[in-house]
Amino acid sequence: MKIKFTLLFTLVTIAYSFAQMGSVGHLTIFSDSGDKFFLILNGEQQNDVAQTNLRVEDLNQPYYNAKIVFEDKTINEISKNNLMITDVDGVYSDVTYRIKRDKNVKSKAKLNYFSAIPVEPGFVPPSNVHVVHYGQPRQVVVQQVGGVSQTTTTTTRQSDGVNVGIGVNAGGVNMGISINDSMGGNVTQTTTTTTTHSGTNIGQVEEVEVRGCGRRSCMTPGNFNAAMATIEQQSVEDTRLKTAKQVITANCLNVDQIIQIANTFSFEDNKLNFAKYAYDYCTEPRNYFKLNGIFSFSSNVDELSDYVQSKQ
Repeated sequence: MKIKFTLLFTLVTIAYSFAQMGSVGHLTIFSDSGDKFFLILNGEQQNDVAQTNLRVEDLNQPYYNAKIVFEDKTINEISKNNLMITDVDGVYSDVTYRIKRDKNVKSKAKLNYFSAIPVEPGFVPPSNVHVVHYGQPRQVVVQQVGGVSQTTTTTTRQSDGVNVGIGVNAGGVNMGISINDSMGGNVTQTTTTTTTHSGTNIGQVEEVEVRGCGRRSCMTPGNFNAAMATIEQQSVEDTRLKTAKQVITANCLNVDQIIQIANTFSFEDNKLNFAKYAYDYCTEPRNYFKLNGIFSFSSNVDELSDYVQSKQ
């Protein structure tokens, strides 16, 4: 009987491990120089409005052919075949690519790999990232009565719910195993905007997105440790700062996590730079005073305090 239950436990462990493996990846592309762009994946345009920081979620293929078309027509298009969404082991990841302008030729730009972290279920991007869901276009409904229009924008995302069933016959004993990952289900966000117009015809609909890190969850310990390892691998401090900013641009952090990243910098100017940048991505801004302890000079403490007050 002990052998039977050992077998059962092993099968449950294996099944749950497979259940936790993500079947989709996510892609973030940002422009270093702030150039707005359109992204085309496998011939399908992802964003109707040009963006500088775009995230495409729920990608279910390991590779995509990508094309970047800039709003500024003086910049040449970028084409990249076999853009990877998985790691070297074929596991879907949350990958980031960077658009960088050529220093010598203004009309040229390159799309380079930047970073990759494990897929985090339930992740909520910060407010400055425009998010689209691959194969699930945003639905916009416009209702107009007289001079008042009401725009309802609804986004529905299918989270990674998993059901696993296993039938086992061990020594003549039949055992059934069922695993239901409770994180599954649809997450729907609806934003309604009512606008009064003097005329009767409306030719443009504006989409409104409500995002941010207030009341959101911070990075899980596992994902944060992976991000820290990536940051600490950068030997040049300026590169480390850019990497740290990219990590928090796609994630929400608590104060202690922000302090840990800030302490990887040797120069106080970089600590201050990062502390200011990270404020918008903090899940507990009321406790931001804790960052005062990372500085050796009171002038930096005062500057950060003034900055935080200006944001409130």
